[in-house]
Amino acid sequence: MQFHHHGYVSQEPRVHEAAGYGLNRPSDLPDELDVLIVGSGPAGVIAAAQLSQYPDIRTHVIERRDSRLKLGQADGVQARTVETFKCFGFEERIVAEAYRITETAFWNPDPENPANIIRTGRTADDARGISEFQHIVVNQARVLDYFIEFAERAPGRITPNYGYEFVGLEINDEDEYPVTVTVAHTTGERAGEERTIRAKYVIGSDGAASKVRKSIGRRLVGDVSNHAWGVMDVLSQSTFPDIRIKSVIHSTAGSILHIPREGGHLTRIYVDLGVVPEDDNHAIRQTPLDEIIQKANNILHPYNLDVKDVPWHSVYEVGHRVTDKFDNVDESEVGTRTPRVFITGDACHTHSAKAGQGMNVSMQDGWNISWKLGQVLSGLAPESLLDTYSAERQSVAVDLINFDKQWSTLMAKKPEEFESPGEVEEFYVKTAEFPAGFMTEYTPTILTGEATHQDLAKGFPIGKRFKAAPVIRVADVNPIYLGHQAYADGRYRIYVFADPAKAGEDSPTERLAEWLQTSPESPINKFTPIGDDRNSRFEVNVVYQQRYTEFDFSDIHKAFRPDHGPFQLQDYFRVHSIGTITDVNDMAAAQHEQDIYDLREISRDGAIVIVRPDQYVANILPLEAREELTEFFAQSMLEQR
Repeated sequence: MQFHHHGYVSQEPRVHEAAGYGLNRPSDLPDELDVLIVGSGPAGVIAAAQLSQYPDIRTHVIERRDSRLKLGQADGVQARTVETFKCFGFEERIVAEAYRITETAFWNPDPENPANIIRTGRTADDARGISEFQHIVVNQARVLDYFIEFAERAPGRITPNYGYEFVGLEINDEDEYPVTVTVAHTTGERAGEERTIRAKYVIGSDGAASKVRKSIGRRLVGDVSNHAWGVMDVLSQSTFPDIRIKSVIHSTAGSILHIPREGGHLTRIYVDLGVVPEDDNHAIRQTPLDEIIQKANNILHPYNLDVKDVPWHSVYEVGHRVTDKFDNVDESEVGTRTPRVFITGDACHTHSAKAGQGMNVSMQDGWNISWKLGQVLSGLAPESLLDTYSAERQSVAVDLINFDKQWSTLMAKKPEEFESPGEVEEFYVKTAEFPAGFMTEYTPTILTGEATHQDLAKGFPIGKRFKAAPVIRVADVNPIYLGHQAYADGRYRIYVFADPAKAGEDSPTERLAEWLQTSPESPINKFTPIGDDRNSRFEVNVVYQQRYTEFDFSDIHKAFRPDHGPFQLQDYFRVHSIGTITDVNDMAAAQHEQDIYDLREISRDGAIVIVRPDQYVANILPLEAREELTEFFAQSMLEQR
């Protein structure tokens, strides 16, 4: 991380100086604000964390609880989410307290004694090397804590306003503050008392029973399966040998998805409660805890589960639903009205918990809409940018539901219904990229280019997240993963992969750098506000094909080492040379010895890779495509000079 460029820092460098609205942020809700976030769940807190990087935007979060969440229901954190934590600066800390999933065990009936289960297979959690990030399990409450800490330490100083419940809203597109929101106090002497707030935009992150969703006339579309599951967090003594390994268990008595949790003792157990009769009327949800525990023991036979404590448990029926649209503007009106209300997370998609996707997908919803609101409210982007939120995230939700239907159906099968004992294991390995969070691929819009020049960098598919790769940071000769330094600060990243010429020599790379630095048509000059640092809206990185020993840092063009901060100190972190994973760490040395050009199939003639603030590849262009580069940004950014 970089600091000191705003002056000497002797305390925690992750605590930034307050700025803008953060300087005198009121402790209570103001009557007028820019963004109101309803709910402090995963989608809500990541939205707040991102918007805290825009200190001039008046953002507030309301939460009906009187304080922080103490016991979370979501706990599975996929590799893509851990990568997201890296952008918000707390990946290492949260991984240190989490349980890491490295392997999954598969258990099935013993062919010689079907009443007993035996282990029939094991598979590495990431057998295909999909990500360098870990798959972890940690209490949802801790995830929220870290995002809230980030927001409180950022220039905007956002902290949730607890004890407020959303009641309803009205929209008048003609007003300066188009959304009038009614809220009610939920705690203290003022409990039940209502008041109204006027906002420019509202983000509804208030769960599956979302009042925000209902207030804009949206509805969840889908169905409920006829299967029920009991889920419980337990502290137990057990003879089951894989009690600390993620396990998928099918027996003649039913099925279990068993997931160890953080701390070395706690485990989460999803217990198959069987088919729900059509006339059940949700009576299955009243299944006693003792009955769920007994069912778990029947499934685990010949092993036992001696439960000592159950901090939390629930019963649910599997449902698969997606909201018809993720904002308040009907499809027929897109382009004629600006969306003012957006829904995220469980408010717009619900599914089973067993694929571990709820919290993970919800956070990507919140990140997607928040950086876009940040750009629009800062005067950097047109309001049309907001139309892309529902278009992008609804298709992701549909893919999620389709995947979860397959996975939950497999989990509910009886042993005799499988074509082979390894069917679940094979599906788990084959589809690993989806639950890991790396299958999202946005289609062409004003934010995502066509695949015209995809061949220049095949390993960075346009519309998919930017997949980090090893390089050497030249200034301090540190081996790093290019992409791990991308901070959630709302900036676009422009990665320039140089042609074969050395730094400082006349070449397409050098000419591109000169144009970026001096031309009025350069996106840096065209879209950066007057008076701001040259790297305030775009972070330009360069990777050279030579080893760092073959040139000096002073040979690099100034476009790749801009000055920033009040003292205009040089940014030393943007110039890279080739390196291998062996240079970065030993973990994957046996798999890859290629440099980033080979590893990500980048043309040796060079390429420009544009990455959005939320880490998705926006476009790929040749080094000479200067006009195309500016035209691409002009679709979603406003000219500043």
